[in-house]
Amino acid sequence: MKVTVEKVDDINFILSGTVENSMIEEKVAKETKQDVSNGENITQDAAGKIFKEFVDAGIREANIDVANVLGQPTLRKHEQQEDSIYFEVELSISPEIDVNTDYTDIIPPFVKPTAEPKEVEAKLLEYATQQAPFSKIEKERATINGDVAVIDFSGYIDGKAFEGGSAEKFNLKIGSNSFIPGFEEQLIGMEYGEEKTITVTFPKDYQADDLAGKETKFNVKLHEIQEQKAITPDDAFAQHILKDPKATLETLKKKLAEQITSEDISQLYMAELKPKLIEGLHTKFNFTLPNNIVEQEIDAKVREKTKSFNENEHKSYMEDKEKFMQLRESVRDEARKSIKTALIVEALAKKQGIVVHDQEVIAALSYQAMVTGQDAEALVKYYQDNNLMTSAKMGLTEDKLFGVMLGFHQ
Repeated sequence: MKVTVEKVDDINFILSGTVENSMIEEKVAKETKQDVSNGENITQDAAGKIFKEFVDAGIREANIDVANVLGQPTLRKHEQQEDSIYFEVELSISPEIDVNTDYTDIIPPFVKPTAEPKEVEAKLLEYATQQAPFSKIEKERATINGDVAVIDFSGYIDGKAFEGGSAEKFNLKIGSNSFIPGFEEQLIGMEYGEEKTITVTFPKDYQADDLAGKETKFNVKLHEIQEQKAITPDDAFAQHILKDPKATLETLKKKLAEQITSEDISQLYMAELKPKLIEGLHTKFNFTLPNNIVEQEIDAKVREKTKSFNENEHKSYMEDKEKFMQLRESVRDEARKSIKTALIVEALAKKQGIVVHDQEVIAALSYQAMVTGQDAEALVKYYQDNNLMTSAKMGLTEDKLFGVMLGFHQ
């Protein structure tokens, strides 16, 4: 085994060299002797161990402290030669970030929001309306957003009825987004007894393959309009909302004020403060970025972009190497910024003693699932199965650090 080290800059290295075929064969024979039942995986396991030995030899040759190696080394090239395999590997170490840099001047000034009494009353009315039962409107009028429309409907694709596409006296809340996109909006303005034809297109990712992406016509008849009238909030209402037998209306108003303030702070933080902090930190800290981590981030961003591609789009990028490389380059700056932010945050959070535990990540994902109407366990499993927990933890670490910098919490 021969390894040569090229120092690209202060943190990036290229390890290149060869591993003799005889060494690989010897490793395969050894693996086979140890585990004769493993069959197909033996060669892969042997190759993996040889690759690790190659990288370890390069690390020793470069006199690098293993603890400073960042992420996984990237295999840039491997070629079968006459009696050996040629490897080219990119490896990076952690950059030095001066955590004693004074960054207080980049913290944006802001006025911390507080809930106005009229906002609290509006939120209270919203809750009181949501809790009210639906009842038939007293005076006939056209449907508006928020009404429950009692309708008959029957759906047709290419003039033919389809299974599950019809119902009678069906209660549909306009604006609930519980029906096919575009359907509910076309109910607005209908009068009692009116019949009309509504045309919509099923989403491409609809669960029923025979309906996905199909244009559909629905014959609709409106029977009745129901509305919600807000109930009068009192202590009993507060106890019901807060699930606290000792709560009062004033307790509820205080909680609503806290909720409004929290939402306003969150909106201010995400829209203005966080972007300004990141931009400021980027100007304060200058260091070399780890090439292999940047490339891995580019891979992740490309995967995210291609999620929405259809089969033909995927095929066009796979068959056109230049087009695929253009896609990678289009996200390079974004990837570099993401990695730079992550490294700064990690260094400053460590100095501040900020730690995010796994349970905090799971709690945050569970809350996200509740707000978006997803299954909490399924969302957590998705993050775990797709190696996204580290990214989620970094996001929480970032928010904790920025919260301390902005004085939201100590």
